[in-house]
Amino acid sequence: MTLHLYASLQKLTYVLFLLIMLSTLPFSACAAETTVSYGQALHSELKYGSDFTHFDYVNPQAPKGGTLRQAAIGTFDTFNDFILKGVSAAGLGMIYDSLMVAAEDEPFSQYGLIAEKVELADDRTYVIFHLNPAARFHDGHPVTADDVVFTFNLLLEQGQPMYKRYYADVTGVEALDQRRVKFTFKDGDNAELPLIVGQLEILPQHFWQGKEFKKSGLDLPLGSGPYRIKSFIPGKSITYERVADYWAADLPVNKGRYNFAVLIYDYYRDATVALEAFKAGEYDFRHENVSKNWATLYTGPQFDDGEIIKKEITHEIPQGIQGFVFNSRRAIFSDRQVREALIYAFDFEWSNKNLFYNQYERNDSYFSNSEMAAKGAPSAAEKALLEPFREQLPAEVFTDSYHLPTTDGRGNIRHNLRRAAALLKKAGWSVKNKKLVDKNGKPFVFEILLTAPAFERIVLPFKKNLSRLGIETEVRVVDTAQYLNRIREFDFDMVVWSYGQSLSPGNEQRYYWHSSVADIPGSRNLAGIKDPVVDALVEKIIRATDRQNLTTRVRALDRVLQWGFYVLPHWHISTFRIAYWSKLAQPELVPKYGLGLMTWWVK
Repeated sequence: MTLHLYASLQKLTYVLFLLIMLSTLPFSACAAETTVSYGQALHSELKYGSDFTHFDYVNPQAPKGGTLRQAAIGTFDTFNDFILKGVSAAGLGMIYDSLMVAAEDEPFSQYGLIAEKVELADDRTYVIFHLNPAARFHDGHPVTADDVVFTFNLLLEQGQPMYKRYYADVTGVEALDQRRVKFTFKDGDNAELPLIVGQLEILPQHFWQGKEFKKSGLDLPLGSGPYRIKSFIPGKSITYERVADYWAADLPVNKGRYNFAVLIYDYYRDATVALEAFKAGEYDFRHENVSKNWATLYTGPQFDDGEIIKKEITHEIPQGIQGFVFNSRRAIFSDRQVREALIYAFDFEWSNKNLFYNQYERNDSYFSNSEMAAKGAPSAAEKALLEPFREQLPAEVFTDSYHLPTTDGRGNIRHNLRRAAALLKKAGWSVKNKKLVDKNGKPFVFEILLTAPAFERIVLPFKKNLSRLGIETEVRVVDTAQYLNRIREFDFDMVVWSYGQSLSPGNEQRYYWHSSVADIPGSRNLAGIKDPVVDALVEKIIRATDRQNLTTRVRALDRVLQWGFYVLPHWHISTFRIAYWSKLAQPELVPKYGLGLMTWWVK
């Protein structure tokens, strides 16, 4: 044996020895440390301990049984709510269970449902969900890690475009065994990613194999949740029944919930007819969103004698923003000055006084009714965050508090219209023969797309004010299906839309404002925003390290959106306006961040 061969054998023996020794070390010595828990929370501690038996806002002794009838407006033609095609039936979320479930009295926390516990890497680069061995689909098949992997990949490949953006930082998903599934992340900076993965509703692989997932239709789906579809009349009604042997009925997160034996949604073409049907006893519960109705139509003997209970319940839910959304893809709305000018033509104070019975508060933020809303001048922390983008932003972002134009409510808005006219002139528009025209003589004409006829009374005064500027406005009311199709294809000039916000904004902001989704049909970037500053701030929000850091970043984004004038803001109200027949009862405690209707019961 040569010296060289002997040395090589010694080296090989040493390497094999090291491999054997490494293979006998515990897993934790070779991988990231993990923390195993029954729940998870973002930037806070869990409210409920590991031994909790039910949420505080339920009645664990609530009787089971009875029927809850509700109304829906329009129609439906699909039971697949995971794709863009079709109009989904109301209540479909009751069919499916998610990995974990949120508590409605905490800002953003989750407790085990399909996943009985969660194992999170301390560097947050991956999360492992340990599935409850009792989890079952309605046909008795167990819910396995393979079903989780199948669901995630299916939604990314064939589901709504939002899934790709929402889960953009998930780099892989794998079944470690039948009851453990691992999600791997691009890095550990996306703090809410383990929680939003926990929101995933699980589909049965054995049911969907061989079926065309992208096809909308009324084939009965298979789920694992508390209810399943019992019967339906296409486009007119749908009835759900509580699953008698629901596998998760006795879990702490479900105690005192899902008390109704039957849920029925009856569809009405017209909201006025639906209200009269409620008063006649055709259905049991109504959440009113029209101020005039609430102020004038909830009267009669059934209210006087207590058969129908009318109630306002205060909540702490962030209201986001509702408003007229400008489609900046359209040439007439591509100029920031034009968008600002039209905001001056809307008289909120007059509308609130004469149409809304002074029930509403104006939205002046994209994160209204939350600590995330940008108020007053920017803080030093916000300025430091925005400073690298100074040359790309309006000067007002750094110096001024965003305030919407106001009026005295008497309908005289000459001062605001003069300001609007000056902005339009700066943008290159002029009035000729009482018509606002561009430099080529093309008149300023646009359409406001609506699906609720009740909104016409709000739009028509706005239209009148615009006409005084020489702008011609067409108001078009279409049915729900056409409205959704046009929204999905961005086929509108201006539309009424609402952007809901959570207490912990994060990954969903990509789907609202990011340039990467501006041209993807079905995204919620309806305004067509393509701003690198917005993109950068959205990514910073997603990677916020604590609550204070998150608040600063969201407020900075709010300011950039405010001064971009992408939405003509409407209004909000921080109460639920509800009416219900006295056969219904509810727990004494209402959760801060929800109405908790599925904790109610029939007396």
